[in-house]
Amino acid sequence: MKKYIVYLGILAVGLLLGWILFGSSSKQEAEHNHSEVEESNQMWTCSMHPQIMQPEAGDCPICGMDLIPSEAGADGLAADEFKLTENAMALANIQTTVVGKSNIEGNTIKLSGKIAENEEANAVQVSYFSGRIERLNVSFTGEEVRKGQLLATIYSPELYAAQQELITAASLKESQPALYKAVRNKLKLWKLSENQINQIEETQKVKENFPVYATVSGTVAEKLVEQGDYIKQGQPLLKIANLNTVWGNFDVYENQINLFKKGQEVMITTNAYSNKEFNGKVDFIDPVLNTKTRTVTLRVVLNNKDDVFKPGMFVTANINGVKNKNKEALSIPASAVLWTGERSVVYLKTNPDQPVFEMREVTLGNQIGNEYQVLEGLFSGNEIVTNGAFTVDAAAQLQGKKSMMNKDGGKVMTGHEGHLGMDNNSSNKETDHTNMNERLEVSEKFQQQLNSIYNEYINLKDALVKEDSKSISTSTSTLLNNLTKVDMKLLSDNKAHNHWMSLEKEIKSSVTSISETSDIKAQRDHFKHLSSHLINAVQLFGVNEKVYLEFCPMADNNKGAFWLSKEEKVINPYFGDAMLTCGEVKQVIE
Repeated sequence: MKKYIVYLGILAVGLLLGWILFGSSSKQEAEHNHSEVEESNQMWTCSMHPQIMQPEAGDCPICGMDLIPSEAGADGLAADEFKLTENAMALANIQTTVVGKSNIEGNTIKLSGKIAENEEANAVQVSYFSGRIERLNVSFTGEEVRKGQLLATIYSPELYAAQQELITAASLKESQPALYKAVRNKLKLWKLSENQINQIEETQKVKENFPVYATVSGTVAEKLVEQGDYIKQGQPLLKIANLNTVWGNFDVYENQINLFKKGQEVMITTNAYSNKEFNGKVDFIDPVLNTKTRTVTLRVVLNNKDDVFKPGMFVTANINGVKNKNKEALSIPASAVLWTGERSVVYLKTNPDQPVFEMREVTLGNQIGNEYQVLEGLFSGNEIVTNGAFTVDAAAQLQGKKSMMNKDGGKVMTGHEGHLGMDNNSSNKETDHTNMNERLEVSEKFQQQLNSIYNEYINLKDALVKEDSKSISTSTSTLLNNLTKVDMKLLSDNKAHNHWMSLEKEIKSSVTSISETSDIKAQRDHFKHLSSHLINAVQLFGVNEKVYLEFCPMADNNKGAFWLSKEEKVINPYFGDAMLTCGEVKQVIE
């Protein structure tokens, strides 16, 4: 019996030792296997190209930078939010600022407007008798006429009959003076002069055709009839505008109405005379609000004896020393705003402790200095991107979030993806972003003129690639010349015209800066700014051809820079032979 007890004790001790020795190693092996599984699930990404996801560490296939561990996910983010890495924030030099209310008293408020005819000085030339226009002496609109000038010759059966009545009544004026007087007065009502009436009476001859003379001096604004037309008594023949004075009509938002009053001094500028300023005063503020635009019209009467202003011309009013009764207004830096079509957007930092962003559409008021008033979309205390907004927008597009050119979100097709051989179903899901562009409607002729600027920009890009100083000088000279050939009159839409005015000024400034230096590094730095503004122009107006938007994260001291290209192949203008193929196609603009 004792023998069995001993055996059982030895067995128990053996089991205990076995569990201690082998059980712990199994646990360690299980833990080791678990960690291996976790490690095998680790994905690696590029700080500048978050669309790159690889199961192993290595180099980015686009820019060659070392891949970094991908974060576990974007848990807790809203549908429209996206996150950037700290490394990407630093490389792109992304800066933010808190939106606040600023005192605008003493600053200059800019208003956009258009020149119109002074309606108080306009006149309509009418016919005082019916008949047929035998000859029209005014050939075209815009023709100058003077008071008393012959405008037309009219054959009038009524006037023919009235002349015969005068000849008959003249022979009876002694016996029937009342009849004679009545016939003469009838001719006077048809604007025949005393001399004309006396001549008919003396010669006893009836005139078949009668002249119509201008009653005012001015410019023919509109021809309402043509030679050979039959007209009625009192029918308008011509609209004549006196352009010695004109109206400048400006839009004022309803929350700014109390900032303006009659008699305020106004400085007027126009793109046609960029180096000149013209004085004027507020003459009228429309008492009726336009319910569609939520604006009222502010009118300035301008002296135009030198024929500087043309009706339809776009102008800007700078009003100094505006007293703001509300004292404070919500404002943001102009650098924070991205424009696309009729929309203006900013990027909001939704988490103060983490680089989490969201696109926000805003409604802006007038520009005050280097800031815009915010009417809708933001609140005091919001934190927005003020430097690097374009880079943040590119990240939003790559992550399929709402962005400047993709207001509904969803993955944006890049130039590379366009050749992956997707079937029809997948291509419908991954819609090319150009279908979502809110492009402004402009004439094809304007697009052709913009295309000539774009083509010379491409020549400049190629010259920078080759570091060819002579070609760079030639291209900048031609580009500036092409800018002067753009016809502003082709932009009938006020918003399109204002966008182009702003872009043209920046494009001209950038090209001029390139032409004024021979340092290739400085030229490439100015080329970055030129590209940024021309990208906006191409996206807004189009150039009737496919354009590739390309990006290099290493350019501009690792801040990144964009450029436009006619081909999908990347040829980097910021590095030349040093890093000729560094970069990628970000968008395809149709």
